[in-house]
Amino acid sequence: MKRFKLVSAIVLIAFSAAACSSKTATDAPSSNPSNPSSPAAATAAPAKEVTLRIGLPGSYDITSKKIIDGFQAKYPNIKLQIEEAPWADFTTKIVTNIAGNNAPDIWLQENAVIIGYGMRGVAENLEPYIKRDLKTDDYIESLLSAKTPDGKIYGIPHGVNPNALVYNKKIFQQNNVPFPTDNWTYQDMLDAAKKLTKDTDGDGKIDIYGFQTASSIAQGWFPWIKSTGGSALDAGLTKATFTDPKTIEGLTRWADTIQKDKISPSREMQTNQNYFQNEKTAMTFLQYSGQVNLNKNKPDLDWDVVKVPIGFDGKRFVPTVVNQWLIYSKAKPEAKEAAWTFLKYYLSDEAQTFLSESGASLPVKKTVLAALEKSTSKPANKQAFTKGVEEAGGTLDENPSWNQWRAAATPILNDILDGKKSPADGAKEIQQKVQSVLDENK
Repeated sequence: MKRFKLVSAIVLIAFSAAACSSKTATDAPSSNPSNPSSPAAATAAPAKEVTLRIGLPGSYDITSKKIIDGFQAKYPNIKLQIEEAPWADFTTKIVTNIAGNNAPDIWLQENAVIIGYGMRGVAENLEPYIKRDLKTDDYIESLLSAKTPDGKIYGIPHGVNPNALVYNKKIFQQNNVPFPTDNWTYQDMLDAAKKLTKDTDGDGKIDIYGFQTASSIAQGWFPWIKSTGGSALDAGLTKATFTDPKTIEGLTRWADTIQKDKISPSREMQTNQNYFQNEKTAMTFLQYSGQVNLNKNKPDLDWDVVKVPIGFDGKRFVPTVVNQWLIYSKAKPEAKEAAWTFLKYYLSDEAQTFLSESGASLPVKKTVLAALEKSTSKPANKQAFTKGVEEAGGTLDENPSWNQWRAAATPILNDILDGKKSPADGAKEIQQKVQSVLDENK
C-alpha cells in the first residue's frame, strides 16, 4: 500500500458567486477574479447570495461547530442549510436522497464510499478545483487520498485517523518491563505482552492481558496481515489475495494472540468491557480519535503511545482511516462553487486548528500538525500519530466495493479469531467470497 508522502498547499481566497454564476454544471472551474492581487478585483461585483446545503453525519460530534460558525462569519453571503443526523441514520437516508436527486450540495462519508460515488457519477471531480486553487506542499499526501488511478479526485479529507500502539505505563512499571519505543517490532510487542499477561490473584484465570486484539479491520486483522507483507487485495484492487501465504501468516499471528499465546481477551470477552480503559490490558492499537474518549472517561489514566511497530517483514505500516467531503455532482453551479469555498476554508489554518482542537481526527495541514505536536494534552508522544502516518500511512485496500467485500469477509474472519476455523481454511473461503464481490462490481 502506498505510503503517505508530504505534499504543499496555499489556500486562496474564496470565489465570489458572481464569478461562477455563468458556469454550467459540467464546466471546469474558471479563473479567480476575486484574487486581491488581480487588477480585476477592484471592480469585481459584490458577491451574490447563495444557499449551501451541508450534510453532517454524526452532527457536531464529528464536525466541529466552530468550523461551521467560522465559515459563516467569513462568508455571510453563503447561507448555510445544515442537515445533521446520527451517522448511521444519515448514511442510510443519503442513499434515498441521491436516488431522488435531493442530496445536500456537500457532505462527508468514508473514503471508500466517496470513491464509489465518484465512479457512479455522484461525486464531483475536484481535480480541476485543486489544480486551479491549491498548491499541495503544505499538506500531507492524504489530501489526495480520494484520487483514482485515472487522476480524478472525488473528495477532500475531513481528517485522518491513523493507528498507534497505546500502552498503560503503570502496568509496565509494576512488572519492570521497559516502555515501548517507536523502534519496536511486532515481535518486541509480543514478547512484552507475554511478560505482562498475569493471573494476579492466583485463581487460575488471567486478570491482566498484555495485549488486546481487535476483530475490526483497522485495528484488527488488517495491520496484522500487513505486518507479514500480506494484503487483502492486489495493487490494482481488483483481485483478492487472502490465500497469499503472507496474508495467511498474518491472519495466523493475529489469531494466535488469543488462541495460542493467550495474551489477549477473546472477542466474546471484549463485548461488554473496555479492557484498556479499565486497566485490564497493557497495550492495544488505538485510532487517533480514540484518545478523545480515553481522556474524557479516564482523565487520570497514565498512558502514552508509540508508532505502530515495525512488521515481521521489516516494514512499518500505519492503518489510516480517512473520511472525505464530497461535492454533489448534480448540485447547481453556484452551489458547487460555494461548496468549494467551504472546502478551501476547511483547509485553512483557522479551520484546521478547530479540527485539531476537537480531537476527532488529525488535520492534513502541516503547520497545524506541527502545532499539535507541541500541545500538552495526552498523549505526550503525538508524533507517534503524526510522524507515523507521514512515514508509513496507508489506507485499507479501499475500492468502490470495499463495504461489500469487507462484509462478506467479516463472519469468516470472526470464526478465525474465535478458533472455529483455521486461518488457511478461512482464507480460502474469504478468497472466494471477496473475489465474487469484486467480479460483480467490475
